[in-house]
Amino acid sequence: MTAPLVSVIIPVYNEEQTLPLLFARLYPALDKLDVNYEILFINDGSRDRSVALLREQFQKRPDVTRVILFRGNFGQHMAIMAGFEHCRGNRIVTLDADLQNPPEEIGNLLKAMDGGHDYVGSIRTQRQDSVFRRKASRAMNWLRERITRIRMTDQGCMLRAYDRSIVDAIKSSHEVNTFIPALAFTYAANPTEIEVAHEERAAGDSKYSLYALIRLNFDLVTGFSIVPLQVFSLLGMFVAIMSVVVYIGVIIQRWIAADTMQEGVLALWDRDILQFFLTGLVLFGLGLLGEYIGRIYQQVRSRPRFLIQAILEKDPHAMPLSPVEIKVERKF
Repeated sequence: MTAPLVSVIIPVYNEEQTLPLLFARLYPALDKLDVNYEILFINDGSRDRSVALLREQFQKRPDVTRVILFRGNFGQHMAIMAGFEHCRGNRIVTLDADLQNPPEEIGNLLKAMDGGHDYVGSIRTQRQDSVFRRKASRAMNWLRERITRIRMTDQGCMLRAYDRSIVDAIKSSHEVNTFIPALAFTYAANPTEIEVAHEERAAGDSKYSLYALIRLNFDLVTGFSIVPLQVFSLLGMFVAIMSVVVYIGVIIQRWIAADTMQEGVLALWDRDILQFFLTGLVLFGLGLLGEYIGRIYQQVRSRPRFLIQAILEKDPHAMPLSPVEIKVERKF
């Protein structure tokens, strides 16, 4: 069976309202490119009719459609990793199922790769998100770039294209928690970004809560830099030095005012606010240190990153008129 030129990987989680609209636009958009392609849908433990819709679509287009069914909900990035491990294309494109990134933009990413780029990121123009979400995204982009030195204008856009060599490098990393676009940017020899259209979500609600976005950025920062630990160490040293200076100043002031050293020393007990500040600083440092230790803990356990219940794909060794095969396996 000839390997496809392009593999499109789409994580799916509770998208029964969006999938029919996605099918209606995705396949025609890829057919117009006139390239050999495949589409991998990864169902990330959906609890609605998403699996049934994916199965129906597989039966309609088994020549270019493959479906990976997870045994539970392992997260969007693990779904993409599963797609990376099973895709056959030389160029890999990731896409959200919510149609906020139009499938018609895939051709523009491939054109950028024709120019010699091994990784193509995307920048959403005229974002159709809330003001809070846009402001928070810009703030996290700024903070991430200062800490990790990874320059991604729009880290939240899923529409990206990867050369096979980049995908192979990401697979060889074996990291439990990782931020795939940042890892790809690190490995890429000639990365670039292009502007793409952005639309309102076709149906349903976003699966990324505020907490999930915060966790994602924690993974990004702690997975690519130790700057937060260094900054906290410097801050601790600065606060300690300033505390000593302030305490000595208070003691001298009280001593001069009261003509006794004892009153100056007793001034230390009147600084409850400073004590609360120092306590909060210590707790923040412990939490930050715990974040790094937690990543080590998750990594050394070597548990499966995801479990696959079944793979729906056409038997590559079967004759053209043979029925499709449903292959069941467990993989991590």
